[in-house]
Amino acid sequence: MTTMPRARTYNQNHVARPRTRGRRVSIYWSWAYPWEAQRDPAAMENRFSTITEVRNVAWPAYETPEYDAANFLQGIAGTLELFHRSTLDFQALAEEATGHPVAVFQRIDQAGFKLPIDERVLADTDTLMIFGLDHLLSQQEAAPEEVAAIAEWLERDGTCLLLAPHHDVGFTDDYGQRQVEYEHHGDRLVPRQQRFGQYTRSLMTALDVPVRNVWGLRPAVADGTNEIARLTAIRDLDTPRLLTDVSTLNFHPHLPHYELTAPESDAVRVLGRQRVDLNRPHPFTSDGTTEFNALIWMPPADRRAGDMVLVDSTHFTTLFGGTDSLRNLWRNLVTMK
Repeated sequence: MTTMPRARTYNQNHVARPRTRGRRVSIYWSWAYPWEAQRDPAAMENRFSTITEVRNVAWPAYETPEYDAANFLQGIAGTLELFHRSTLDFQALAEEATGHPVAVFQRIDQAGFKLPIDERVLADTDTLMIFGLDHLLSQQEAAPEEVAAIAEWLERDGTCLLLAPHHDVGFTDDYGQRQVEYEHHGDRLVPRQQRFGQYTRSLMTALDVPVRNVWGLRPAVADGTNEIARLTAIRDLDTPRLLTDVSTLNFHPHLPHYELTAPESDAVRVLGRQRVDLNRPHPFTSDGTTEFNALIWMPPADRRAGDMVLVDSTHFTTLFGGTDSLRNLWRNLVTMK
């Protein structure tokens, strides 16, 4: 007997999850959905692609009835919905592993409701994943009340804050450099300037996280293949075992480098570095650098009883492929001790 998929709900109040042995995982999209969806498609920079552009570049991947105008939002809104759909596999695995459904929140949703991070989000959350896909131009900033609420939540044993600011492509007035960056990542859906993550940046500053998301770097591939090169895993520092049975991450063509703004230490541990495609010139590699920081862990310290993890949100999506290795990362995160 074929099991029917569960009915989908939308535009309802969140139903709190009881505290049990399994982690309660929540995703928080830091964008203002209406601002992003209503960007002028004629704008050359700092916007998401329209679904028409996606279908054209990825043809024929989305040439099925479910993506035509009768069944799927067109324009930029359709692309935002692709992001939502792309985390469904992660959500299913997390629910199976923890016994709890994943709660999904947006800073400002399709219906115009604004939800800052406060006790409504935090009270029944053990792992909060903040996906920093808000364009800088939308001016999303964590309010002092949000920072205080998150800091207080992190004083609770067993909490984990995952911060995932996305790339910062073309952060210069030098058009020549922008073109070099564009040719490096090679993604026709990413404009010469696309800057993300003001909300997560404001949180990192307020919570003393010495990290900044910079660049959009194309990972190297394993010799003689089209598969992403193995992750350089620093396993002796990986106390929470996030990288157990994880050999590769997601092949996303423009991943952020999580640049440390303070020296690496026991308090700020780089657990994973990714090799850059050196066949495509980029300012980041011009001094001989060959790897970028892909995964960072900050263990509990002082009053903070919770962990903090930094890794890009695309590693929790299926838009750019997925492997057993990636699913192991998901499982390790949602079951971490």
